[in-house]
Amino acid sequence: MYTVRTAVGSPKTERVNFRVAPADDVLLRHAAEQLGQTLSEFLVESGRERAERLMTDRTRFVLDDSAWSAFCEALDRPAEVKPQLSELFARPRPR
Repeated sequence: MYTVRTAVGSPKTERVNFRVAPADDVLLRHAAEQLGQTLSEFLVESGRERAERLMTDRTRFVLDDSAWSAFCEALDRPAEVKPQLSELFARPRPR
């Protein structure tokens, strides 16, 4: 999965400016308000979620030699049994 997360409290140094239609502005501001977020928080979180879904759904990845070696090593490692995870998956599905 392609994930880039900033550390909590890390400074925000980049700015993004864009224009929206008046109806979109009203909708976005209302949605942010419903979640108790600022417009910026809502837009960044929503954009990040969509970007991560898009990157996760990619089926073709191009890796350089170093990244390919690390990927192969990870695949070749024996699976680790995690008792808590096994117990979680053994539970019945919530209804």
